[in-house]
Amino acid sequence: MTRDTSPPPPPNGGDDAAALSALEKLGWQAFFSDQVVGEDLEDTPPVRVVEAHRSGLRVLGDGIDAMVPPKLEATVGDWVLLNQVLPTSSRVLERKSLFKRRAPGHDRSLQLIASNTDTSFIVTSCNMDFNLARLERYLALAFEAGVTPVILLTKPDLCDDPAPYVEQAQSISSRVPVVLLNAKSEAAKTQLAPWCKPGDTLVFLGSSGVGKSTLVNALFGTETAATAEIREDDARGRHTTRHRHMRFLPNGCAVLDTPGMRELQMAEAESGIADLFDDLTELATQCKFRNCAHESEPGCAINAAVKRGEVSRDRLERWNKLAAEERYNTASLSERKGSDKVLHKTIRSVQKRNKKTRR
Repeated sequence: MTRDTSPPPPPNGGDDAAALSALEKLGWQAFFSDQVVGEDLEDTPPVRVVEAHRSGLRVLGDGIDAMVPPKLEATVGDWVLLNQVLPTSSRVLERKSLFKRRAPGHDRSLQLIASNTDTSFIVTSCNMDFNLARLERYLALAFEAGVTPVILLTKPDLCDDPAPYVEQAQSISSRVPVVLLNAKSEAAKTQLAPWCKPGDTLVFLGSSGVGKSTLVNALFGTETAATAEIREDDARGRHTTRHRHMRFLPNGCAVLDTPGMRELQMAEAESGIADLFDDLTELATQCKFRNCAHESEPGCAINAAVKRGEVSRDRLERWNKLAAEERYNTASLSERKGSDKVLHKTIRSVQKRNKKTRR
């Protein structure tokens, strides 16, 4: 097993990194330590999930490097009090933040992507991959998770003028910084440095081939993550990151690389969508009817703003689409949870009857 995720020793002169304990170099903070007592730390040492595989989860701690079977409901970034006798009974600590989506396909379930992150680098490139609606989806997830989002625009050399891409990205929200950078340049590491703080966790999100792994390599100054060129015929990327993988910078900043996501369905993200479209959310409170669909209803404040040129019709349509999708998926998930509860209750009832019969 490769061990490149283990926290490396601090560089010479790295006073901040030198002052961090082994757990702090993995991102251990007061938020997590406040959830445990001394006995917990002795009997079940804290470890952090740094890799997710079908065969299980890799965890790191103070002198611990282990695999936990896949039955533990945790994701990369989670802090776990490790039960070394029965790992699947380990306790997952309350999360600071959580990225999740509706699982791809027809499965009505949630997929956990990453937890306990402080900054999300949402990466797209200045070519055919650029998609305003997709960026809005990532940003809504970040707002829902309570994580600081930063849009990174890569591959400016693939277009005649990157300025229109920057302008479109900046138009989404004034609360989100937009950084134009060449992932292969020496300047990339310097541009990302303000967010690479000791003890913090960064996550790179975006489609395949936009430069996420290249940016990870730029931060580390070495080829720590596999990369590949995009296809020339359609500018689509190739999957180089096969699983979620957390690495640690010398200063104690955790960096999480993720595979490209072809499907990003909204679920349980109502507040994130409202935050992203805060101007439309505020206008909606001024509509004549509380259940206004913002289509042809009389007294619709949003449609009035569209007619005055204050709101883009395209943006309104994207908001309506995201909100409708989120409501549908969240209802589907609730329906599944309800069905699961009924099924489990039925199973328990049958088991009790069988026990009485055997007596």
